[in-house]
Amino acid sequence: MSENTDRYESAVARYLEAWNAAEPDALTKAVAAAWSADGRYTDPLADVRGHAGIAAVISAAHEQFPGFSFRLAGTVDGHHDIARFGWELVDETDGSAPVAGFDVITLDDDGRIRGVHGFLDRVPA
Repeated sequence: MSENTDRYESAVARYLEAWNAAEPDALTKAVAAAWSADGRYTDPLADVRGHAGIAAVISAAHEQFPGFSFRLAGTVDGHHDIARFGWELVDETDGSAPVAGFDVITLDDDGRIRGVHGFLDRVPA
């Protein structure tokens, strides 16, 4: 595994850790570890910048889908400062994944996320 592959996979692991952090203090720390201070998150439902905005979007997802967690779907692929990966939102009780998407992230020199461009591939009715 190349150094760059490690960099992309580490960034995505921190990203998913932030999305799975349910407690406010853990969420604050995980967002700060994953994103640069002026990081941005954009998907069809949100467009926010900064740690507080990103944490608010994640908290809203937890409120909408209690008992669910995010997991990587497939492999992480990347080049230069960009990585892409699929994810699923999984019901922890039955393993179903009613929500799935695909994200493209850009990284800063320290491997923290500068921006996320998210796409929703599967959403409940």
